[in-house]
Amino acid sequence: MSYEYEDCYLCKESLRDPVSIPCGHIFCSVCLKTYWDHADHTGSYLCPQCKVSYSKRPTPRRVGSPRHSSLQRNAEPYPPPPPSPDYNSAGPQDVACDICIGKKNKAVKSCLMCLASYCERHLKAHFEAPTFKRHKLVDVVEVLDRHICPQHQKGLELFCRTDQMCICVLCTVKEHKGHDMVSAEQERADEQQRLGATQAEIQEKIHDRLKQMEELKQAVDSLKNSAQRALQECEKMFSDMMHSIERMQQEMAKLITSNKRAALNNAEGHMERLSHEIADLKRRDNEITQLSRTDDHIHFIQSFHMLIAQTEAEELPTVSVNPYFTFGSVTKAVSEMKQHLNEFSNDELVKVAKTVNKMTFCQLDETKKRQSIKILNRSLPVQEPKHRDDFLKYACQLTLDPNTAYRQLYLSRGNRKAALKRDPQSYGDHPARFDSLPQVLCSEPLSGGAYYWEVDWSGEGAAIGLTYKGIKRTGYGDSCRIGYNRKSWSLFCSDSSYSARHNKDQLEVTGPYSSRIGVFLDHAGGTLSFYAVGDNMSLIHRFNTPFSEAVYAGFWVWYESSITMLQL
Repeated sequence: MSYEYEDCYLCKESLRDPVSIPCGHIFCSVCLKTYWDHADHTGSYLCPQCKVSYSKRPTPRRVGSPRHSSLQRNAEPYPPPPPSPDYNSAGPQDVACDICIGKKNKAVKSCLMCLASYCERHLKAHFEAPTFKRHKLVDVVEVLDRHICPQHQKGLELFCRTDQMCICVLCTVKEHKGHDMVSAEQERADEQQRLGATQAEIQEKIHDRLKQMEELKQAVDSLKNSAQRALQECEKMFSDMMHSIERMQQEMAKLITSNKRAALNNAEGHMERLSHEIADLKRRDNEITQLSRTDDHIHFIQSFHMLIAQTEAEELPTVSVNPYFTFGSVTKAVSEMKQHLNEFSNDELVKVAKTVNKMTFCQLDETKKRQSIKILNRSLPVQEPKHRDDFLKYACQLTLDPNTAYRQLYLSRGNRKAALKRDPQSYGDHPARFDSLPQVLCSEPLSGGAYYWEVDWSGEGAAIGLTYKGIKRTGYGDSCRIGYNRKSWSLFCSDSSYSARHNKDQLEVTGPYSSRIGVFLDHAGGTLSFYAVGDNMSLIHRFNTPFSEAVYAGFWVWYESSITMLQL
């Protein structure tokens, strides 16, 4: 486990006797004490880093480094850690700063006006000097030449719809005179809608493939159960027959087993194909998500055509499953054989074989083509309610997952309440557990509809949020904290303020104090709202974001604090 907080935010030095406060930030003990000693006369205490306010001075909690914790657990000495690498220096896979002389630092931004990339130190001029205020800064671009007109050596700012290419201002004078031209930003905005429709189609295909996979799995389970029942019933009837039919019993068992094996092999082949197709669709969906978030219009225009063409040209066959495939006919035939064995035993054995062989368990239908999914077919977002009775129509019952709970979180009330205790609980090892932060997730995935739940919180502070399943579980860093990364959203509650958090954005929000928070999720509509619960629900904050996969309710709980999922 890596210890990601190396420097104190206040003194900029390595952490000495580190302590944590309710909002989760860590400082040197002496630095925090000095900082808040100066605030004693005001009676208002702010986090030095995120500026969350507290009406009373919180009690800092000492944070032991993971290295010390592991020493206590294992009682084995660790070798001294290697020296920290210089993360600012540009490596072989990084874009180097164009201004640095000698050893170059990693570039953090590229300027489309200067056609150069800058590290953090050399980028300051673009924020401080009036000359650079009109310049366009984007995420680091590896090849800036792609943003330059090869004929006029000017920046590409326009898009010629007539010739379907990016052009500079000078191109409009002669080469593209009279053509249909728009700004790159306008073209990107227009094509963004097509990109969204394409992504919706891919997501629909993923959903369809997952549905077929589930149907196939259920059919396989039913097939196995049916085959097992048929074998047992046949053996019982054969045991009542004379010794002369033992040969036919063996033939019958072989028939059932061979047909089961053939059907299973067929199903496994289709499942493997579906798995590959699902993985490929998810990869393209991820590529489209990353492309839709870029602020580099040129890169967007030059990349999305290939994704559109690839998706529109693809036709995926549909796997159809026979829901009536069972071995019941075998049982019936064997019962008839018991009565008429002496007369036509050989003929009946052939009859059974023909009956089973005619039935198809599953097959790949290459002729059935899926029509393109239209944007109008997408599920529409629901109208968000206004009164509590209307919210309760979407109520869902959620429970906390013990396999994700931090070891000092005590779960009670049927895994609906979590409180942070000083002593670790007797949880077993599990890869889904948060090992360093007092967090816990709910067990139920939420996807494709509207959901509402309520949470009671008490104590010095707690965060109520939502996250994708892929949030990191090990360490103290922002990639693990609910609300501090792209995979999660949260509302931090203290006795005097609220703070909405997502990725690197943090917003202090005002709202009526409430120990009961209502959470409304419209997964299809892409909204997550937090309310102070009452007859007239008071909106505290709303996130607007397209959800790309199922999400889970999650919580961060401070010392002497607790959260409780209410049964609605």
